[in-house]
Amino acid sequence: MSNQVALEQQLNSFDHGERRAALEELALQVQKGQIKVPPPKEEVNLHFHTFFSFNANGWSPSCIAWESLKYGLEISGIVDFDVLDGMDEFLAAGEILGLKTVVGLETRVFIKELEDKVMSSPNEPGIAYFMAAGCFKQPPEGSEAERILRSMAQTAHMRNIGLMSRVNAYLGDVQLDYESDVIPLTPSGNATERHLLKAYEYKAEQVFGGNIDKITSFWSEKLGMSKEEVTALIPDTPKFHEIMRSKLMKFGGVGYVPPDSGSFPTIEEAVQMIHGMDALPMIAWLDGTNAGEENTIEFLALLRSKGVVSVNIIPDRNWNIKDPAEKALKLRKLDEVVRAARDFRMPISVGTEMNRAGQPFVDNFSAPELKPYVKDFIDGARCIYGHTILARYADFGWFSEKAYAAFGRDEGARMRFFVEVGKSIVPLTKIDGRLKDINDPETIIRFLKNS
Repeated sequence: MSNQVALEQQLNSFDHGERRAALEELALQVQKGQIKVPPPKEEVNLHFHTFFSFNANGWSPSCIAWESLKYGLEISGIVDFDVLDGMDEFLAAGEILGLKTVVGLETRVFIKELEDKVMSSPNEPGIAYFMAAGCFKQPPEGSEAERILRSMAQTAHMRNIGLMSRVNAYLGDVQLDYESDVIPLTPSGNATERHLLKAYEYKAEQVFGGNIDKITSFWSEKLGMSKEEVTALIPDTPKFHEIMRSKLMKFGGVGYVPPDSGSFPTIEEAVQMIHGMDALPMIAWLDGTNAGEENTIEFLALLRSKGVVSVNIIPDRNWNIKDPAEKALKLRKLDEVVRAARDFRMPISVGTEMNRAGQPFVDNFSAPELKPYVKDFIDGARCIYGHTILARYADFGWFSEKAYAAFGRDEGARMRFFVEVGKSIVPLTKIDGRLKDINDPETIIRFLKNS
């Protein structure tokens, strides 16, 4: 095994010190010319899930930063569910590698005005996936924002335990213990449904002593499939897990319980929390074909009234589709949401998630279907990165007093400024402390370009 391969494997250790040491050694080898990396391309991915929620490859924040550098991403961003456990590591990894990095957080919220409409959470009216973009610090200790963030993680924890209990009751011989079977699959205890799927697969193998015939018979009965179907399915882990998830955990499954209005924070609470971290409230748009999203202008206008300032899109959902009619519809909805985001001056964040096997490392920015929107995607990433840097080093984030003094209600000027900042900063350049003394946007841009 080569030294590089060994170091890359170490990047996914659950031990933070081991990850940091491996990353620093890889960065040193890049500096010495022992490892060649390409120059940055005009490609971004701001939506990598890490192993602090679930990454299909088991990648840590440090590993994602390294893979982003090796590929040549201009800007790389991580997103985890209900926690910011990877934030400090990923921002530090960007500094070590000279990579532009940003951090987000994902959760689900209840929107009272749309309580009878399905949005991005299938079969769950009133519930939408929701995000914070441009995170760079934890909420202040003892603040309402900290309370809300802690409650999100605790609520997710209790949902998982309840789900596991219901699935355990159905599976009979295959029983999970949350502390001994699920928590060890995570580096910080933030388990998800996908960790439960992996744990159930492992437990069945353990209970039946690896006997393929017994394992197949068990899953055939519990999933309502023939033994032949299960035999063909088990080697394809992603498909196997998706079937398990559908039959056991999602809408209609034995472990599913419909959420009520108290199952998730309200959108107002989430926006309050995100403001408390000086980050950007962002809606996670699905594909525009559901009842809540189908009127794009009304949907984004409502969100704007709630304090939402940005939009997350997973482009692959709207263009990489085999059925021509479905593809045509979803491309039209993609065009609608991008145009609406332009009109509302809302930066767009894009990415591929990578919390399910088979998802690409980065969107296909050369695809003809995406070409009309590539500038929007790149500008959105630069905007969020520009906010992150100036918020960290100059007290000049999106919602800062300095930004309001400079731009007032001119959201277009605000967005253009942060885009230019994100484009101008060279990440290997040490951010000068004198930035805090500069309040004029034009002076900041000149300063960054001359650094």
